[in-house]
Amino acid sequence: MNGFEKRTQAKKYQVLEATFNLINTEVGIENVTVDEIARHANVGKTTIFKYFGSKENLIHEVFKYFITQMGDEARKIMAENKPFEETIIAMSQMKIHFLEKINKQFYLDLMDYFTKKDDDGLSLMMQEHVKESYSLMLDLFHRGRKEGKVDLKYSDEFLLIYFQALVEGISSPHIYSKIMPYTAQWTELLIKGVAPSK
Repeated sequence: MNGFEKRTQAKKYQVLEATFNLINTEVGIENVTVDEIARHANVGKTTIFKYFGSKENLIHEVFKYFITQMGDEARKIMAENKPFEETIIAMSQMKIHFLEKINKQFYLDLMDYFTKKDDDGLSLMMQEHVKESYSLMLDLFHRGRKEGKVDLKYSDEFLLIYFQALVEGISSPHIYSKIMPYTAQWTELLIKGVAPSK
Protein backbone atom coordinates (compact mmCIF):
# COMPACT_ATOMS: atom_id res chain seq x y z
CA MET A 1 0.00 0.00 0.00
CA ASN A 2 1.53 3.32 -1.07
CA GLY A 3 1.32 6.63 0.84
CA PHE A 4 -1.80 7.84 -0.98
CA GLU A 5 -3.66 4.57 -0.30
CA LYS A 6 -2.63 4.67 3.37
CA ARG A 7 -3.95 8.24 3.72
CA THR A 8 -7.19 7.25 1.99
CA GLN A 9 -7.64 4.27 4.34
CA ALA A 10 -6.86 6.45 7.37
CA LYS A 11 -9.48 9.01 6.27
CA LYS A 12 -12.10 6.31 5.67
CA TYR A 13 -11.37 4.87 9.11
CA GLN A 14 -11.67 8.39 10.60
CA VAL A 15 -15.12 8.81 8.98
CA LEU A 16 -16.26 5.33 10.10
CA GLU A 17 -15.14 5.97 13.68
CA ALA A 18 -16.80 9.41 13.80
CA THR A 19 -20.03 7.99 12.35
CA PHE A 20 -19.98 5.07 14.79
CA ASN A 21 -19.50 7.46 17.72
CA LEU A 22 -22.36 9.68 16.53
CA ILE A 23 -24.90 6.97 15.81
CA ASN A 24 -23.95 5.11 18.98
CA THR A 25 -25.90 7.68 21.00
CA GLU A 26 -29.55 7.89 21.92
CA VAL A 27 -29.97 10.14 18.85
CA GLY A 28 -29.70 7.14 16.53
CA ILE A 29 -29.24 6.96 12.78
CA GLU A 30 -32.12 9.05 11.53
CA ASN A 31 -31.12 12.27 13.28
CA VAL A 32 -27.40 12.22 12.51
CA THR A 33 -26.53 14.44 9.54
CA VAL A 34 -23.67 14.22 7.06
CA ASP A 35 -22.67 17.73 8.20
CA GLU A 36 -22.24 16.46 11.78
CA ILE A 37 -20.30 13.43 10.58
CA ALA A 38 -17.98 15.62 8.48
CA ARG A 39 -17.41 17.97 11.42
CA HIS A 40 -16.63 15.10 13.84
CA ALA A 41 -14.42 13.30 11.32
CA ASN A 42 -12.63 16.55 10.49
CA VAL A 43 -13.22 16.08 6.75
CA GLY A 44 -15.32 17.82 4.13
CA LYS A 45 -18.77 16.55 3.15
CA THR A 46 -17.47 15.93 -0.37
CA THR A 47 -14.89 13.50 1.07
CA ILE A 48 -17.68 11.47 2.70
CA PHE A 49 -19.67 11.32 -0.54
CA LYS A 50 -16.51 10.50 -2.52
CA TYR A 51 -15.67 7.52 -0.28
CA PHE A 52 -19.14 6.28 0.62
CA GLY A 53 -21.56 7.72 -1.95
CA SER A 54 -24.41 8.37 0.50
CA LYS A 55 -25.31 8.46 4.17
CA GLU A 56 -27.10 5.11 3.71
CA ASN A 57 -23.91 3.48 2.33
CA LEU A 58 -21.87 5.01 5.13
CA ILE A 59 -24.22 3.56 7.78
CA HIS A 60 -24.00 0.19 6.01
CA GLU A 61 -20.19 0.39 6.19
CA VAL A 62 -20.29 1.31 9.91
CA PHE A 63 -22.36 -1.78 10.71
CA LYS A 64 -20.14 -3.90 8.47
CA TYR A 65 -17.06 -2.47 10.21
CA PHE A 66 -18.50 -3.29 13.66
CA ILE A 67 -19.42 -6.88 12.69
CA THR A 68 -16.05 -7.40 10.96
CA GLN A 69 -14.22 -6.32 14.12
CA MET A 70 -16.18 -8.92 16.12
CA GLY A 71 -15.33 -11.63 13.58
CA ASP A 72 -11.64 -10.68 13.55
CA GLU A 73 -11.51 -10.82 17.34
CA ALA A 74 -13.21 -14.25 17.42
CA ARG A 75 -10.75 -15.65 14.85
CA LYS A 76 -7.84 -14.27 16.90
CA ILE A 77 -9.14 -16.01 20.03
CA MET A 78 -9.55 -19.31 18.18
CA ALA A 79 -6.05 -19.03 16.66
CA GLU A 80 -4.53 -18.93 20.17
CA ASN A 81 -5.43 -22.65 20.45
CA LYS A 82 -6.05 -22.48 24.18
CA PRO A 83 -8.02 -25.25 25.93
CA PHE A 84 -11.78 -25.45 25.33
CA GLU A 85 -12.85 -23.83 28.60
CA GLU A 86 -10.40 -20.91 28.31
CA THR A 87 -11.44 -20.32 24.71
CA ILE A 88 -15.16 -20.34 25.41
CA ILE A 89 -14.66 -17.92 28.34
CA ALA A 90 -12.63 -15.59 26.08
CA MET A 91 -15.33 -15.79 23.36
CA SER A 92 -18.09 -14.95 25.85
CA GLN A 93 -16.13 -12.04 27.30
CA MET A 94 -15.35 -10.74 23.80
CA LYS A 95 -19.04 -10.82 22.79
CA ILE A 96 -20.08 -9.01 25.97
CA HIS A 97 -17.25 -6.49 25.53
CA PHE A 98 -18.56 -5.64 22.05
CA LEU A 99 -22.11 -5.36 23.35
CA GLU A 100 -20.87 -3.03 26.12
CA LYS A 101 -19.44 -0.70 23.45
CA ILE A 102 -22.85 -0.01 21.96
CA ASN A 103 -26.02 1.47 23.35
CA LYS A 104 -29.50 0.04 23.02
CA GLN A 105 -30.48 2.29 20.09
CA PHE A 106 -27.40 1.33 18.07
CA TYR A 107 -28.13 -2.35 18.70
CA LEU A 108 -31.78 -1.95 17.66
CA ASP A 109 -30.76 0.00 14.53
CA LEU A 110 -28.18 -2.68 13.71
CA MET A 111 -30.74 -5.48 14.04
CA ASP A 112 -33.28 -3.47 12.04
CA TYR A 113 -30.76 -2.99 9.22
CA PHE A 114 -29.79 -6.64 9.25
CA THR A 115 -33.32 -7.93 9.11
CA LYS A 116 -35.12 -5.44 6.90
CA LYS A 117 -32.66 -3.91 4.44
CA ASP A 118 -31.79 -7.00 2.43
CA ASP A 119 -31.72 -5.06 -0.84
CA ASP A 120 -28.34 -3.54 0.02
CA GLY A 121 -26.61 -6.70 1.10
CA LEU A 122 -26.84 -6.28 4.86
CA SER A 123 -28.91 -9.39 5.44
CA LEU A 124 -26.41 -11.30 3.33
CA MET A 125 -23.61 -9.86 5.47
CA MET A 126 -25.39 -10.96 8.66
CA GLN A 127 -25.92 -14.44 7.19
CA GLU A 128 -22.18 -14.63 6.44
CA HIS A 129 -21.35 -13.48 9.97
CA VAL A 130 -23.70 -16.05 11.52
CA LYS A 131 -22.31 -18.81 9.27
CA GLU A 132 -18.76 -17.97 10.27
CA SER A 133 -19.71 -17.76 13.96
CA TYR A 134 -21.28 -21.22 13.79
CA SER A 135 -18.24 -22.59 12.00
CA LEU A 136 -15.95 -21.20 14.73
CA MET A 137 -18.19 -22.59 17.47
CA LEU A 138 -18.29 -25.99 15.78
CA ASP A 139 -14.47 -26.01 15.67
CA LEU A 140 -14.50 -25.09 19.34
CA PHE A 141 -16.96 -27.87 20.23
CA HIS A 142 -14.78 -30.34 18.27
CA ARG A 143 -11.79 -29.17 20.34
CA GLY A 144 -13.91 -29.70 23.46
CA ARG A 145 -14.75 -33.25 22.40
CA LYS A 146 -11.07 -34.08 21.87
CA GLU A 147 -10.30 -32.73 25.35
CA GLY A 148 -13.17 -34.74 26.88
CA LYS A 149 -15.01 -31.54 27.85
CA VAL A 150 -17.96 -31.96 25.45
CA ASP A 151 -20.09 -35.09 25.67
CA LEU A 152 -19.89 -37.19 22.49
CA LYS A 153 -23.63 -37.90 22.67
CA TYR A 154 -24.39 -34.34 21.45
CA SER A 155 -24.49 -33.97 17.66
CA ASP A 156 -22.99 -30.99 15.85
CA GLU A 157 -26.49 -29.88 14.89
CA PHE A 158 -27.72 -29.95 18.49
CA LEU A 159 -24.63 -28.08 19.76
CA LEU A 160 -25.15 -25.32 17.19
CA ILE A 161 -28.84 -24.96 18.09
CA TYR A 162 -27.92 -24.93 21.80
CA PHE A 163 -25.30 -22.24 21.20
CA GLN A 164 -27.63 -20.23 18.94
CA ALA A 165 -30.39 -20.25 21.57
CA LEU A 166 -27.97 -18.99 24.23
CA VAL A 167 -26.44 -16.30 22.02
CA GLU A 168 -29.82 -15.03 20.83
CA GLY A 169 -30.92 -14.92 24.45
CA ILE A 170 -28.03 -12.76 25.64
CA SER A 171 -28.16 -10.63 22.49
CA SER A 172 -31.58 -9.34 23.48
CA PRO A 173 -31.14 -5.68 24.57
CA HIS A 174 -32.98 -6.13 27.87
CA ILE A 175 -30.81 -9.17 28.73
CA TYR A 176 -27.26 -8.26 27.72
CA SER A 177 -26.99 -5.30 30.10
CA LYS A 178 -28.10 -7.53 32.99
CA ILE A 179 -25.83 -10.48 32.15
CA MET A 180 -22.55 -8.52 31.94
CA PRO A 181 -21.70 -8.94 35.65
CA TYR A 182 -22.41 -12.68 35.33
CA THR A 183 -20.12 -13.56 32.41
CA ALA A 184 -18.21 -16.16 34.43
CA GLN A 185 -21.36 -17.88 35.70
CA TRP A 186 -23.02 -17.80 32.26
CA THR A 187 -19.94 -19.39 30.69
CA GLU A 188 -19.68 -21.96 33.48
CA LEU A 189 -23.29 -23.04 32.86
CA LEU A 190 -22.63 -23.25 29.11
CA ILE A 191 -19.61 -25.50 29.73
CA LYS A 192 -21.41 -27.67 32.30
CA GLY A 193 -24.35 -28.01 29.93
CA VAL A 194 -22.29 -29.78 27.25
CA ALA A 195 -19.88 -31.62 29.57
CA PRO A 196 -19.98 -35.42 29.83
CA SER A 197 -21.74 -36.66 32.95
CA LYS A 198 -19.38 -38.02 35.58
